[in-house]
Amino acid sequence: MFDHEEAIALLEGLVRMPSPSGQERSASEFLVSWMAGHGMDAAVDEAGNAVGTKGHGEKEILLLGHIDTFPGNPPVRREGDLLYGRGSVDAKGPLATFAAAAASVRPPEGWRITVVGAVEEEAATSKGARHVLAQRPTGPVACVIGEPSRWDRITLGYKGRLLLDLRMRAPFSHSAGVGALPPERAVALWQRVVDHTGRFNEGRRKAFDRLMPSLRRIVTSDEGAYGVAEMTMGFRLPPDLPPEALETDLRRLLSPEDGVEVTLAFRGHERAYRAARNTPLVRAFLSAIRAEGGEPRFVVKTGTSDMNVVGPHWSDTAMVAYGPGDSSLDHTPGEYTHLSEYLRAIGVLRRALADISR
Repeated sequence: MFDHEEAIALLEGLVRMPSPSGQERSASEFLVSWMAGHGMDAAVDEAGNAVGTKGHGEKEILLLGHIDTFPGNPPVRREGDLLYGRGSVDAKGPLATFAAAAASVRPPEGWRITVVGAVEEEAATSKGARHVLAQRPTGPVACVIGEPSRWDRITLGYKGRLLLDLRMRAPFSHSAGVGALPPERAVALWQRVVDHTGRFNEGRRKAFDRLMPSLRRIVTSDEGAYGVAEMTMGFRLPPDLPPEALETDLRRLLSPEDGVEVTLAFRGHERAYRAARNTPLVRAFLSAIRAEGGEPRFVVKTGTSDMNVVGPHWSDTAMVAYGPGDSSLDHTPGEYTHLSEYLRAIGVLRRALADISR
């Protein structure tokens, strides 16, 4: 059995330690200390990940969460069953679920359970997950990605991603004339993207199958007789649209007019990934959720996670994403999780780990 109060103290302690991407060291050391104190071999690795292992067998179940958070530090507080604070949902809740469950089970002979609190998942770099991938070119037997899905749901896939930083420099025309001003030209470029997206999405009804653009930032400035506009665009990609293909389309679509300079810088290339549904790992979670009194459901997400990083490379690894919390609260000022749900998720994972290793 696991101690409920110790599990809650672990989560609250993690949430109280700010760890935006690139500043995770203190939180990683805190988690390593907790895992070492609860019977796991634990250390901070070369990438800055918090890593804890239970058991010494060759067959590995990898619990890959992330310890970094979206920026901002809303106040941490307890209100009855609710724990408020950055990361309580995304994704220290799932990560603490991993650590508490792994520390409270005993892997059978020949198996080990590894918990990783990866760094820089919220950044486009995914530094921590890429380090894990480099260490395991063939992949573990099973991998659970730590992301909020609610305690009774299993996430099977995430959309792909592409980010574009665009800089446009265009000459001014008189504001009383008929020529387009530089900011208006920038808006017209964005409208080209919107129109292209509309054509691509014709006949596609499900959100997971649609191309989803977002205008994340737009800033304009003056350089004498020229105006400059800088924009950051984000794209969520369906499984049949690789980021490289969209990049090619956008370079053609956003080609500049005469006298206008347009510079495009692409980053954050991630392909969509959808895990297999009929695997021992999935069946273990279905059984565990039912045993805890739930009715399990499958979901796919329109965002991205470290599943996009490792999934395409580990073809023989059974994979799901799991964790307590309402993902609609990710990155919000009022982020909170239900502690009762968190404890229930630990119970589900403990059952699933025992089932998988059998």
